[in-house]
Amino acid sequence: MTEEEERAEVLAEEGTVVDPRRLHEAGRIAEALVFASAGPVSEAYIAERLPRGVDVQHVMRALKGFYAGRGVNLVQVDDSWAFRTAPDMSFVIRTDETEVRKLSRAALEVLSIIAYHQPVTRAEIEDIRGVQTSKGTLDVLMEAGWVRFRGRRRSPGRPVTFGTTRDFLDHFGLEELRDLPGLDELKGAGLLSGRIPANFQVPLPLGEDELAEDEDPITQMDLEELGLLAPGGHDEE
Repeated sequence: MTEEEERAEVLAEEGTVVDPRRLHEAGRIAEALVFASAGPVSEAYIAERLPRGVDVQHVMRALKGFYAGRGVNLVQVDDSWAFRTAPDMSFVIRTDETEVRKLSRAALEVLSIIAYHQPVTRAEIEDIRGVQTSKGTLDVLMEAGWVRFRGRRRSPGRPVTFGTTRDFLDHFGLEELRDLPGLDELKGAGLLSGRIPANFQVPLPLGEDELAEDEDPITQMDLEELGLLAPGGHDEE
């Protein structure tokens, strides 16, 4: 059986359309879209380009299974998909020309707090850490593309809330925020002391696009106020 026939057979088992030719074509389209993109491709974008009546989730799950044992894997990143080198093949990839991004201890602490406590304000980050957080630390995380402004808290001063990005999930190999290590995993990795309080729980963050009840979305006026947009809606250079 050829690779094309194998892929069509898997799609036929998973899909909702019984015509093997349409399923095969849907798989080829989805495969091409993800392969040609430099970053993760959203399911909505893929669905718009598939033949009518084909379930995009079935197609993507079938392709994920098809690539599971290969040198590259099809991985889900939030509501998007991307090809990534299989974990056991990473040693053969040369990274001599890749600059390794190293974060300071403070930046790692802030990133961890944002990941687990989002949406979280700067004051809340400082309260958890017990020390002030410099603007430079947050700037480093935002320039790395791992942290973003989420919204504004409905409280005095309307402080900005921070959250992680899709690039954060992609970099750390997470499909969604709920894949962050839990209490047992953190203990096993030696990242938590054995003397933590008995009632301690690792917080479960909201979804990427979910706003908290006391959180408003970021508006153009907010972005201008924060210096991210010049008056009139143009990005500052």
